[in-house]
Amino acid sequence: MAVTKKFLKTKPEVQVTFEIKADATGDASRVYIVGEFAGWEPVELKKLKSGLFKTTINLPTNKQDSYQYCYRLVLPDGTEKFENETQADAYCSNPYGGENSVISVLP
Repeated sequence: MAVTKKFLKTKPEVQVTFEIKADATGDASRVYIVGEFAGWEPVELKKLKSGLFKTTINLPTNKQDSYQYCYRLVLPDGTEKFENETQADAYCSNPYGGENSVISVLP
């Protein structure tokens, strides 16, 4: 998964783009990302013609210094798979015995 950040000059926000390549999703028909920034509700990534899944989320830079996130891969048979982001800024423990990825919104 690729994560890119674009800090906005006109607002206290950073545009974070999440992309997952087709070969990393297998035959998945849908991919979601969940995190604090969305109240842990799933946000669906749009599937492009190339098979790439992509979404951009604006995160405030003036509310807290980091946001945790992980993403959920939903397979065609309805099973779910959780993955940690290899490009995360850091990792932190979650209450389920695993780790969540952390993204920093500070430049």
